[in-house]
Amino acid sequence: MRLENVIALTNATLLNTPYVTSFSGISFEAKNLKRGSLFIAKNHADIELAILNGAYGIIFDSPTQITDNEIAWIKVDDVATALSRILRFHILDKNITAYECDEITLKLSLQIMTDSTLKVLNGDVYDTFKELWEIAENSVLLFTPRLTCKEIFINPKTMPKIAVSKINIIEQTLFETSFIYDDKYYERQLLSPFFIPYLEILLHMFKIEKINFRITSFSTIHHFEAVFTNRSFEAKEFGTSDKVLIFEPSFELVESQIEFLQTQANWAKIIYIIPASKKKSMQNLQNIYTYNTQLDIIDILKEVDFHFALIAEQNKTLLEKSFFIKKQRQLTLEF
Repeated sequence: MRLENVIALTNATLLNTPYVTSFSGISFEAKNLKRGSLFIAKNHADIELAILNGAYGIIFDSPTQITDNEIAWIKVDDVATALSRILRFHILDKNITAYECDEITLKLSLQIMTDSTLKVLNGDVYDTFKELWEIAENSVLLFTPRLTCKEIFINPKTMPKIAVSKINIIEQTLFETSFIYDDKYYERQLLSPFFIPYLEILLHMFKIEKINFRITSFSTIHHFEAVFTNRSFEAKEFGTSDKVLIFEPSFELVESQIEFLQTQANWAKIIYIIPASKKKSMQNLQNIYTYNTQLDIIDILKEVDFHFALIAEQNKTLLEKSFFIKKQRQLTLEF
């Protein structure tokens, strides 16, 4: 890549007049850098090592001292943004199809075996760089803007709205599903029926893009994550208790999950524990309890009778906190 192109792509300022005019590659890992490469200074402290290993140019965004006038010193506002722009230019002529999706769809796709045509991007711009720099032409990408900069891609597509081939649910609980898709039977998948519409759309996209896939089994995707507990809130084996804590870190999904629980488990005592700051958005619903701290959650769980407790903006690591373990021991003594 030519120096003048790097300057133009990244809206950078060249701080010196170097001898070099082009770079043989790009790297943000100083220890693995090859001679002639452009170094992206993700970690400012690695600049000296990059120079020792033969960097022909340095892209940086914080004050630094020019120590070698023969190489290019390129100042940008933000190195991650600069790398995104370089990556966008690099994949421009590879005829890549990129699909923008939500986080659940992305996590489901990571648990399905597919052919090499599909690349699922599950990280920041540096992880994306590793995935895309040597990507084959005509590849299909799946990404979520929550993790990956959308500006890397030219005209990304949205996921299909409707799936032509439906998933036929044979048996289900709140947290497991047995289903048929394209005449194949998938028995007792650890996948809540709540996620089936997401899976349906994903599999339809695979068909559109002619991506071969194979489903073996699903594990938790850390949304609508169920933990079966006893009366002391000690975790028990899946399905062995009638008291279940359901953790949902993303508040955007909580309203649809409440609707799902009210429809699928109308026989049960269900409570919904949400941050106090979100109370207004849920003020028309019953059995809503609010918390300001994680200690508040423990008090609610202890004082209110329930079969299912949906806990918003938390994950199951709450059960591993020292104060929660202490409360478990107190409850065990009480019972």
